[in-house]
Amino acid sequence: MIYKIAAHSDVGIVKKTNQDSVLVKIAQTNHGKVCLCVVCDGMGGLADGELASATVIREFDQWFINKLPGLLETPEFPMDELRVQWDDLVMRQNKKLAKYASGIGTRMGTTVVAFLVVDDKYYIMNIGDSRAYMVSDAIYQLTKDQTYVQYEMDLGHLTWEQAQTHPQRNVLLQCVGASDEIHPDYFVGDANPDTTFILCSDGFRHVISPDEIYEKFRPELLENEDIMLQNIVSLVELNKSRKEVDNISAAVIRTCREG
Repeated sequence: MIYKIAAHSDVGIVKKTNQDSVLVKIAQTNHGKVCLCVVCDGMGGLADGELASATVIREFDQWFINKLPGLLETPEFPMDELRVQWDDLVMRQNKKLAKYASGIGTRMGTTVVAFLVVDDKYYIMNIGDSRAYMVSDAIYQLTKDQTYVQYEMDLGHLTWEQAQTHPQRNVLLQCVGASDEIHPDYFVGDANPDTTFILCSDGFRHVISPDEIYEKFRPELLENEDIMLQNIVSLVELNKSRKEVDNISAAVIRTCREG
């Protein structure tokens, strides 16, 4: 498997700082090429959210360099051990960020959506309301938001339409740095060739529809990384024209056959 990748992050039209952070890593290994992508959406006053998201991104970067090679030493990739390591990473950062914020009298935190491809399988961890999508014959949301309105929808207390305008639609149930406990969600599936994966902060998808995302990221349209980047920027600008108030970030990974 080989990968075509593009990513873009924009401060948007309202905020003074960009509190989103994006990481993309590729390495050639004995399992072939592996790909890691992480998107974090920070929260907090001024630079606090930016610090929170950047801190978690840096830890995933170090994990990719120092920890992932050990997981790749076995013929079959150990999903259970991956989960242990990622749980440990975000729990340590949760305590670290909470301690720092308490020391300066503030609150700060970040969402995390992490995506790893090894041996034609994807592994996703999600905390908060950043999202992962898959685009093939249609667009599929791979993650479930850890939000108040999603919880109420699951209980049957809210419809999807009601959730879109609910006054608490942006309330997170979990984020790294501001939660007493962290309980990540995990998702595993096949990473087939000629598939597009999208990771994004919530600012990327508030005011555009899944169909609009699909039309820009159908795999057959993404001939090269320049086109991929152009299409990300096009949707970011569409968000801004519709008065999206948040930072806007997305990373797009297209899986391709080798040769």
